[in-house]
Amino acid sequence: MSYIEFNIVTIFPEMFKASLNESILKKAQEKSLFKINLFNLRDFAEGKHKVTDDYPYGGGGGMIMKPEPIVKAIESINDEKPNSKVILMTPQGKTLNHAYAKTLSKVRSWIIICGHYEGVDERVRQHFVDEEISIGDYILTGGEIPAMVLTDVMVRYIPGVIGGEKAVENDSFINSLLEYPQYTRPSNFRGLQVPEVLLSGNEKHIKEWHHKQALKRTFERRPDLLTNTKLSEEDTLYLDTIRK
Repeated sequence: MSYIEFNIVTIFPEMFKASLNESILKKAQEKSLFKINLFNLRDFAEGKHKVTDDYPYGGGGGMIMKPEPIVKAIESINDEKPNSKVILMTPQGKTLNHAYAKTLSKVRSWIIICGHYEGVDERVRQHFVDEEISIGDYILTGGEIPAMVLTDVMVRYIPGVIGGEKAVENDSFINSLLEYPQYTRPSNFRGLQVPEVLLSGNEKHIKEWHHKQALKRTFERRPDLLTNTKLSEEDTLYLDTIRK
């Protein structure tokens, strides 16, 4: 059985408790498919006030997360869970996508550092981190929400978390295509009819419709994804008809 352990280091551990203990993630943890361990970074800080940040050398706006608490947290966790890989959530990291998340999900134990303020001391990045990950080209108030996103995405690839493999295989971005349109009952809602092919029961025709609709939606909404897609001659001809 696949299993992933997430060791999340944050100055706001309470933020995670609701999001990681509801719905599919809660059920998956109850089935021991993955585990979340939360570590308060302040527990690894020194002094009366447990300070985790300081002013940057050379000046500049904002505060920088100190190296000592972060490295102590990493080393403490690694003492208990050897061979854990370390992720730093940062807008300067590699952008998370389907293929990257699937690769990350093969590692059994992660230490996830939630960045804050203007970032972390560069020495942490250079010497104590294995992966730097961003969830997009925008700035959030901290690394907690990105860490939740990363955890959710990776957990989906653990067998048994989602209802069936097809549920994951048909997701958007699989094979670099957006997902095709989905419908459910009733077949007629206020005069808006479900496409006839989906009611036909003909699996071959339905599969062809799904594929063409995925191509069409990707072309209309995310044409950049098609540059990474292996298109058949039939696919190319179909896209040509849409372009016209």
